[in-house]
Amino acid sequence: MASSVPAISWAQSSDATIRGQAAANVDVVAKNTATGASRRTHTDKDGSYALVGLPPGTYQVDAGPGTERTVTVTVASTFTLNLAAPAAAAAGTPAEANAQNLGGVTVSATTLQEVKTSEVGQLVSLRQIETTPAASRNFLEFADSVPGMVFTRDANGNTSLRSGAQASSNINVYIDGVGQKNYVLPGGVTGQNNSQGNPFPQLAVAEYKVITSNYKAEYDQLSSAAITAETKSGTNEFHGDVFGSFTNTAMRAETPAEQADNKKVVSKEKDYGFDFGGPLLKDKAHFFIAYEGKEFNSPITVTPAGNAELWPQLPQSAKDGIGPANLPFKENNWFGKVDWEPTDRDRIEVSGKYRDETAISGVGGASTANSALNTRNTDKRFDLRWDHSTDSWFNRLQATYEDAMYNPTPITTGFGAAYVDSTNQNSTLLTDGSSPLSYQNKGQKGPAISDDFTLNDVQWHGDHVIKMGVKFKSVKLTAQDAGDTNALYSYAVTPTGTESIPYQVQFGLPTPGTSPVATSRDKQFGTYIQDDWQVDDHWTFNLGVRWDYEETPSYLNYVTPADVIAGINSQDPNAPAGQTYAQSLAKGGVNINDYISTGNNRSAKKNEIQPRLGFSNDLFGDEKHVIFGGWGRSYDRNLYESLQVEETKSTLSQPTLNFNTQAEPCIASATCLTWNPAYLSIPALQALVAGTKAGQEVDMINNNLKAPYSDQMSIGMRNQIGDWNTSVTFVNIKSHDGVVYTLGNRRPDGSFWADGSQPWGLGIPGFGNLIIGNSGLQTKTNQLLLSAEKPYTVDSHWSASFAYTYTNAVQNNDNNDPTDQYAFDYEKIGNYPYSAAPGVSKHRLVATGSMDGPWGFVFGSKLTLATPVPDLGVACPYVTPPPGVDSGFVNGGGCLNFAIRPPGEGRFLIGGKVFGYRDIDFQATKNFKIYGNLNAYVRIDLLNAFNWNNYVDYIETIGTNGAVNKRQVIYNPTGDITGYPRTLKVTAGINF
Repeated sequence: MASSVPAISWAQSSDATIRGQAAANVDVVAKNTATGASRRTHTDKDGSYALVGLPPGTYQVDAGPGTERTVTVTVASTFTLNLAAPAAAAAGTPAEANAQNLGGVTVSATTLQEVKTSEVGQLVSLRQIETTPAASRNFLEFADSVPGMVFTRDANGNTSLRSGAQASSNINVYIDGVGQKNYVLPGGVTGQNNSQGNPFPQLAVAEYKVITSNYKAEYDQLSSAAITAETKSGTNEFHGDVFGSFTNTAMRAETPAEQADNKKVVSKEKDYGFDFGGPLLKDKAHFFIAYEGKEFNSPITVTPAGNAELWPQLPQSAKDGIGPANLPFKENNWFGKVDWEPTDRDRIEVSGKYRDETAISGVGGASTANSALNTRNTDKRFDLRWDHSTDSWFNRLQATYEDAMYNPTPITTGFGAAYVDSTNQNSTLLTDGSSPLSYQNKGQKGPAISDDFTLNDVQWHGDHVIKMGVKFKSVKLTAQDAGDTNALYSYAVTPTGTESIPYQVQFGLPTPGTSPVATSRDKQFGTYIQDDWQVDDHWTFNLGVRWDYEETPSYLNYVTPADVIAGINSQDPNAPAGQTYAQSLAKGGVNINDYISTGNNRSAKKNEIQPRLGFSNDLFGDEKHVIFGGWGRSYDRNLYESLQVEETKSTLSQPTLNFNTQAEPCIASATCLTWNPAYLSIPALQALVAGTKAGQEVDMINNNLKAPYSDQMSIGMRNQIGDWNTSVTFVNIKSHDGVVYTLGNRRPDGSFWADGSQPWGLGIPGFGNLIIGNSGLQTKTNQLLLSAEKPYTVDSHWSASFAYTYTNAVQNNDNNDPTDQYAFDYEKIGNYPYSAAPGVSKHRLVATGSMDGPWGFVFGSKLTLATPVPDLGVACPYVTPPPGVDSGFVNGGGCLNFAIRPPGEGRFLIGGKVFGYRDIDFQATKNFKIYGNLNAYVRIDLLNAFNWNNYVDYIETIGTNGAVNKRQVIYNPTGDITGYPRTLKVTAGINF
């Protein structure tokens, strides 16, 4: 059956499915009460039916006289609706109804609940979006009310969403069924890398579903959570909204850094926008347009990192950059959509979005204002979709085009300074200026075509809804990794002071006749088949498998330069005569032939087969007690930012030269010089290596690089207890094969460690350091997810939700940034011990509530509590003499690999100071009726009402001589905070 149907599939549908029982051999018709759109099917001989491809909304569904039901279906979900005569109970249909006001007519509609699914996740409704207090207008902010999800707003104002121990890069967001995956940069979706902006106008989002694991086979390019959102559409009535919100310096409390500095930094936040939609042709064609603008000037704190005992030894010029600063930002965000239904079997949609933002970034944490970047971020997408349905099948043909670019450039050019722990060159205390790597130009652009085919009338030992297809996409990936206008000098900081001359410098060096920009015409292909098999009123199986294939030509066809190969096979200058550098590497366990590419010895992986298996058992056939579970594999992809370094490091290299200093001595060579003040000049530095490759870093990637993937297993139970929907789930997720770069240099005897030092500077003869990339990053996560939700109904006037997550997660790296793919503290990634994953609390609780008040008031609240997240790093030296080999939590240099959770900073109501994050927000909205359908409102959001300081910076005093101090890690009380200080935000708007 599958082979007889030609299909190209993009899938990831945001549509809903209604299935159930009715009379045999009758038509079942669903009519959208807002748009007049109809969808129909025919029951089979035993009365079963399935309506697929329904845009979320309210429908009048009937299978003949006396069977009419008015129901609301939600995004990316499957529901049971049995259309029996009034005397018979409709299984799976809740008793309570919600009132939907449609053009002045109130329609009583039952909101169906999805319970017979093996997926782990839940819905974020429009009611939650509109009534939950909001710190930003990023619609993904509300996803953290789902167990297992964490939405953060860091001290820079940048937002991110992640699930479990995996990075934000591993999620995917699907809007109207189209994946927004970022193929080049971290962040998960385009535009969300290092951005304060919103991926999409919140006004345009109707609702969305968050699936944290065990998604169906239609979901691709992710190994973490899937978020699938449905946008708003025009209806048969004209409708519009206009709003504006504002807060400024006077409306917020001081940050801890401002309190210490006794001065507030000027700040402001403004959000504004509108939407408008209505009919072009009643019941046939509609339009919708939305715009949101955002202007920020956010406070930020500059504070040193690493060993706090060395901070007082920083030079005064660097200390002057420590303290409060601010970050201006501006964004314009547009979305528009037109839909047309020429027949009751066809629907055509055309939509597009345009996002443009500018920002000052790169300041905060251990980076001073001299490190600031001027960042431009744009994202354009256009979609064309045609749906066609019959009684027994549904087809969706879709064409898309995307164009997203990210372009930061240094505000100040010339030379900057990095102040580094003299005992650990991998630990930078403070950066005061920009490196050549500060300049970037990265993006993706290209078309895709897709088709999604669903059979909804297949019977064999029960009822089947079978979805199948393939996908194809061609997208041009672009990456420029550096510029030649900046040089960064590194100064060693010792317990007695900072050295007056640098021990190292990195600068940009263009290669004449080559382009500094790497490009690759990426080709992506995938296929899947998914069977949602309802055996009877109790058992449902979700059985699927997908296969993905991707070609990245700039990686596959890359040819290692001949001079690099010659250098590798030349005499190792530090080895006995006759021993090549390749032989030195081999003694150290590095087979350089695994990294030398001939242009035809790399191949795209063809083994990415991903079974997705799930089940649910409705114990009593009434949808009140359902056991569910599943197992699945999901492949993500390697970011192009990681794959392009071989090329860009050779066309616009960043040579590193060392200078012989007392704290950081080096052996005289072409890359180890005696300091001369004339070297405080980029042209002078470039002249030193003109015509040579001296000091130029060489990046080489394993010829057998794999795509990262995760294996996901879950078991749980959903229960309906009165008005409450509850769930308890155990989840195990293991992720594998994340790309990671380590130091490839080895000494002549093959050793990596000697006298506590790594072989920095002992790179390829005639070049600089050797950095090698392999598949090796891993995470292991066990979670207990508990949720309880009381949905809003007109009769009750209130809603509430509770989401508790217990997480035990580890990773084989010691980096506090889960998106950072460099690991230089051990000889190889396999030597790293598993330690607590960064950014992950053991215990996290999110509670929300809303209530209709008197006199047109609507109230909402949100409480978030989380235990401290660990600080990861290495403490050097920890043991002396150094062991010389990596062993568990102590590396060969005698440094301790640590992951330590600081003590909690506060309590909530009862108990001790156990929480690292506490926040309670409130909102109150007053609605006014002006005239007819013209209404106005005023809303006040009080964020972080109790002004709890949620610190993110650490003070580390780990210990020495094999013993740890009593307090190894504490939060920095004058450092950055995540979220907001207590802030009052005022919003006003009108709607009709």
